[in-house]
Amino acid sequence: MSNEVERMTIGKNRQWLLAERPIDRPVRATDFKLGEARIPEPKEGEFVIRVIYSSLAPVMRFYMLDGAGIEKPLEIGDVMRGRGVGQVVASRHLNFKVGEIVQGKMGWQEYAISDGSPYWMMYKVHQRVVPVSTALGILGMTGFTAYFGLFDIGKPKPTDIVLVSGAAGGVGSSVAQLAKTVGCRVVGIAGSDEKCTMLTEKLSYDAAINYKMDDVGAKMDELCPKGIDVFFDNVGGPILDVGLARINKYARVISCGGISQYIAGSTEPYPLKNAYKIGRLNALLQGFLIYDYEPRFPEAEVAMAQWVKEGKLSYQEDVLDGFERMPEALIRLYNGENRGKQLVRVSKDPF
Repeated sequence: MSNEVERMTIGKNRQWLLAERPIDRPVRATDFKLGEARIPEPKEGEFVIRVIYSSLAPVMRFYMLDGAGIEKPLEIGDVMRGRGVGQVVASRHLNFKVGEIVQGKMGWQEYAISDGSPYWMMYKVHQRVVPVSTALGILGMTGFTAYFGLFDIGKPKPTDIVLVSGAAGGVGSSVAQLAKTVGCRVVGIAGSDEKCTMLTEKLSYDAAINYKMDDVGAKMDELCPKGIDVFFDNVGGPILDVGLARINKYARVISCGGISQYIAGSTEPYPLKNAYKIGRLNALLQGFLIYDYEPRFPEAEVAMAQWVKEGKLSYQEDVLDGFERMPEALIRLYNGENRGKQLVRVSKDPF
């Protein structure tokens, strides 16, 4: 009996459960409770995954709220929802073999079980040119969000000025590098001098704005004197509004996230004073759901893996070690303390 199978037979599966809903307040550690269950055994048509890395994302606060978001909300006591990458350790499924690496909906737990149906969004990790953790970052949903948001909605041209908010996060840092492959000038907005230095020295940004220290509008005028052609917004709120005041005719504004609202915990949307600019300048303001692009994920994976191989794309990961640190990692993300894609290493990476 292998060590893995023996552990599955006698071991426990640690899980983080939803304990409280963060209604009208930020997420806090007491919103989660650490629990244990038996490691699942696969029935016919199922397979079990040992989670290696778990992904943290701003959208997770919506999973915790009653009736909010595009997916069914979690009930109190449910395993916290989230994506992970892991290795198949037991299988009675024809298409998923023991030893294969997959990414998908695994939840905040050490072992996950799936039948491979569309709900679980399980994908085999084929592009092994970089660590498996990148299947949750630049070669996963994070990178795909940047790829399709920028290229399908933003449609950047070499002469465009591209502004990115939430610029130091996984999506923002990917957007900048993708825009540079086209030849754009890219300006990023982040929340510290350290992050701004990282943007320009490591992540291909031409210039950076520290929204906590700078007059954001004045700095935009200085760094984008001819206006903004593409605005990839990850934060919403006041920064989105300031950016809208400076868009050009036919600008494309990609509404990808609203982390400024998630942090505050407010259920009231921020009133945009400059939304009228969209109509007046024949501009586009569009949101999108990355899952709508699922049939085209292989397109993005192949293209971005090739750019990584060629050195055109780099990636920044912020990895905390230890399953017990899942709540800490999410709060860290909301506080803007992450440097790149926020991950937790749940178990030893065999690669």
